[in-house]
Amino acid sequence: MRRLFVDTGAWYAIVDRKDPDHNNAAAYVKANRIPLITTNFVFDETVTLLRRRLGWGIAKDFGKKLRSSGFVSLVPVNNDDEETAWDIFLKYKDKNFSYTDCTSFAFMKRLKIDTVFSFDAHFKIMKFHVVPAL
Repeated sequence: MRRLFVDTGAWYAIVDRKDPDHNNAAAYVKANRIPLITTNFVFDETVTLLRRRLGWGIAKDFGKKLRSSGFVSLVPVNNDDEETAWDIFLKYKDKNFSYTDCTSFAFMKRLKIDTVFSFDAHFKIMKFHVVPAL
């Protein structure tokens, strides 16, 4: 089954109407028919960012909606993903990847997911196909 990985920046842009990527994100997600998948690390990062920037209520509403969605799979990063992520983090010290980015790269590689809904050029560096186009 084909799946589309979703990164924090895309989730955030969907929620925050003032985000410069909001219109692109909203249009893309509305037109998308590929099931979405994200990790517990991305969920954590997104809910934290939403709470800090937009408030607890918005973060709570987003979290509840994502967790109850039948179209989005929320999947935990496993121990092997974390080991691979740490290796990536150490190897690419000049790329300014967050550890969460590295867990996403490892997770996508393990599940053979090659496309990510994101506004983060780091995924392009790691040879993933980024949508909508950056």
